[in-house]
Amino acid sequence: MAWKNELYYGDNLTVLREQIKSATVDLVYLDPPFNSQSNYNIIFKSQSGHSSEAQIQAFEDTWHWSQEAEEEFDHVIKSGNTDCADLLRAFRSFLGENDVMAYLTMMAARLLELHRVLKPTGSIYLHCDPAASHYLKILLDAIFKGFFQNEIIWKRTSAHNSAKRWGPVHDVILFYSKSSDFKWNPVFEAYDKEYVDSFYRYKDEGGRLFQVGDLTGAGIRHGDSGGTWRGFNPTTKGRHWAPPRKFPGGEKLPKPTNEALDALDQLGRIYWPQSGGMPRFKRFLDDMKGIAAQDVIDDIAPLSAHGQERLGYPTQKPLTLMERIIEASSDAGDVVLDPFCGCGTTVHAAQKLGRSWIGIDVTHLAISLIERRLKDAFPGITFDVHGTPRDLDGARDLAIRDKYQFQWWSLSLIDAQPFAGKKKGADGGIDGLIYFKSDSKTTERAVVSVKGGDNVSVAMIRDLKGVIQREKAPIAVFMTLVPATKPMLAEAASAGFYTLEGRQYPRLQIITIEEALKGKKPAIPLVDLGAAFKKAAKEPTGNQSALDF
Repeated sequence: MAWKNELYYGDNLTVLREQIKSATVDLVYLDPPFNSQSNYNIIFKSQSGHSSEAQIQAFEDTWHWSQEAEEEFDHVIKSGNTDCADLLRAFRSFLGENDVMAYLTMMAARLLELHRVLKPTGSIYLHCDPAASHYLKILLDAIFKGFFQNEIIWKRTSAHNSAKRWGPVHDVILFYSKSSDFKWNPVFEAYDKEYVDSFYRYKDEGGRLFQVGDLTGAGIRHGDSGGTWRGFNPTTKGRHWAPPRKFPGGEKLPKPTNEALDALDQLGRIYWPQSGGMPRFKRFLDDMKGIAAQDVIDDIAPLSAHGQERLGYPTQKPLTLMERIIEASSDAGDVVLDPFCGCGTTVHAAQKLGRSWIGIDVTHLAISLIERRLKDAFPGITFDVHGTPRDLDGARDLAIRDKYQFQWWSLSLIDAQPFAGKKKGADGGIDGLIYFKSDSKTTERAVVSVKGGDNVSVAMIRDLKGVIQREKAPIAVFMTLVPATKPMLAEAASAGFYTLEGRQYPRLQIITIEEALKGKKPAIPLVDLGAAFKKAAKEPTGNQSALDF
């Protein structure tokens, strides 16, 4: 049975324990919260000019010692990994029951599960900042016993002004394997300009850059390799002919004979000094793979605030960084897992490189963004999404468990952008926005109100009519988990119509969650679909067949 790529909404600890089998994953990359004591906002592409309306809290990176932390601590102690249990006890003795201890307990429980799901040939990359890396490295030492491979430094920004310390400009990526028999594919970085300018100082007739090297090797040999070729005999200098044996493209060349040297010359691979000196071998820059990747990554720039790749997610990493890691530690068809997948850069890179993948995130904002990103970048892609409501019962359950996750999920059904976040009283009766074009220059917005309870009434429709007037909105959408009553429908109809280019659109529209699950969308003029999450660039389709699992 073919692998089905999977995206999970939920707590990654629960998903790992209940859904991911042992020894099924080839590569884990995780970029967990750093315990920064900060809140992180998704920044949406705003068309209205109101920047305060264009962002919403994605997650709160603050941890507290609680009953849940106590339970997870107990679970790790009883896990059977005595090294990890002893270490966590030591941490608790040293740190006490504070926010840092809560964070480390949360990470220990998840790292134990990630070790379990990795294949013996698998690897894990944990991305963190220097404030937490020392604690996390000791945790990884306890769990991935003796298989530390690298501490990789990624220069994530060019400069950072700090009043009383060196500017913090890097993140840490800790690389561990599950065993000594782990997958490794050499990866290469491009040569920097200074190196190229220094060593590749020659050009052929076609403009290709090259450097020159010896055609000979040390020591005198008899036979063909020590003979005379075109008037040159290397034995006079205590050497012998020694051209490369594989070249170019990996094909084997004959032993160093006059015929082999003639063939190299015919290929334009031999440099003849104007001084008449010993011929040399041409090494073309475009034949070289580059320099082997090092543990300091400074050739992958961070994402700029307005960069083409930037989708608005607060902790988004460059696609090229993920590609380098995935290429180094997995093969085509391998399974890549990201348990904190955020906006989906890891699964995007995995899909692009022909790997299978699993992504997990705890917010519907992230899941919605990843779904849109993958469908934009890989038209026709198919994957399973778990944990999001599929029917009314699932929707009701989500509404009971988490009001805001229910709102964000409901809005994603009609391509609406979340509004205002979790601040009490901040929404003014608006839960979402849909931007659309009223002409070539003007962008309008429809306002959306979401109700997840069983008690809806005509008063709510009257309130939404008031929002239309207050916001000067041409259209409003009322999303409800239960069917609208006849008085509600009549009140909505009394709002009249918005007319554009001779077509009329009801100013106040009611859509039930059941209708939205079946694909119903609001009657709105041509929607600017890029107005919520920024649209991901479409990936080349040349080897698309290799990407769709």
